[in-house]
Amino acid sequence: MTGQFQLGVALDGYGWNPQAWRPTLAADPTTPSVLGGRYWVELAATAERGLLDFLTIDDSLTPQVGRSPRIHPDRLTGRADAVLVAARIAPATRHIGLIPVATVTHTEPFHISKSIATLDYVSHGRAGWQPRVSATAHEAALFGRRDVSQIPLFDEAAEYVDVVRRLWDSWEDDAIIRDVTTGRYVDVDKLHYVDFAGKYFSVKGPSITPRPPQGQPVVAALAHVGPAYEFAAAGADVVFVTPTDDSSVRSVLADVRAAGGAHLKVLADVVVSFTGGADFRSDALVFSGAATQLVDMLLAWQRLGIDGARLRPAVNATDLPVIVDEVVPLLQRAGRFRTGYRQGETLRARLGLPVAPNRYAAVNR
Repeated sequence: MTGQFQLGVALDGYGWNPQAWRPTLAADPTTPSVLGGRYWVELAATAERGLLDFLTIDDSLTPQVGRSPRIHPDRLTGRADAVLVAARIAPATRHIGLIPVATVTHTEPFHISKSIATLDYVSHGRAGWQPRVSATAHEAALFGRRDVSQIPLFDEAAEYVDVVRRLWDSWEDDAIIRDVTTGRYVDVDKLHYVDFAGKYFSVKGPSITPRPPQGQPVVAALAHVGPAYEFAAAGADVVFVTPTDDSSVRSVLADVRAAGGAHLKVLADVVVSFTGGADFRSDALVFSGAATQLVDMLLAWQRLGIDGARLRPAVNATDLPVIVDEVVPLLQRAGRFRTGYRQGETLRARLGLPVAPNRYAAVNR
């Protein structure tokens, strides 16, 4: 592939290095708290200055990164809700896509459907959603819920995404009339019952939020292994994968296609540490080097079939500016990245995804 390179950034706390808070606060003790809106607005402004396609906001049901129930005193502790953070960022930005993570295992699809639909409205068509499963007993205990060890979590998550998508379609695009003369605000014939009864969820609908501006906000999934690839293929538009070299790029792409994901936009997840300090582990490749080396690697992966990358800054304060001020210009000089945003462009359009038809409107016609 030699087309435009799609580039996003994944934001989590002060960065993906578990110790990122220390150099951040050592360099600037006045750095805002990760629990305040100003911190996230400033990060989003930097990412948008770099013309990035989107940013994701990580979230989980644990106060620290990882699955351990133990709280480590030397690590950042405490999270803000990613969907609400995205809603705070939305009016402070104009172009960049906003994709919060939201856990599906102990939540209900009706709530997530209206939250992401609302985000799509307040961002004027720039919303997405990254579903996440929760596989630990201590996370289930937070809700007083059943042990999930015997539940096929990706099957449950696939049904959850299906229900969310159905709820997004439960209003037709022109259901809202607001006709003062006739006294009709809504055309009730264009609201549809979902009437979904599955293995894990039973939802009547319709949603309480009208169909989002994009019709279907972008759904993204992180996938490392077969079941996750199948989950992504069943319900996502974009999949984040974790290759480590050219050989694994080829094998990952083959696995995605074998899972039925030929339609997916495939983006490589890479943790980037441009100033060293890469002595930590991650579920993705931890790259430590110069921006030129990173771009050479990413463009080589693009030639193998990757559509783009989602970069995870090890330390937001130092690595995000390098992405914006060095990586992006290198991609631009290679003719692989935009030099400006298109006004009013939705996230779906920017990622080259097709217009999403309404399944219920199509049936009625």
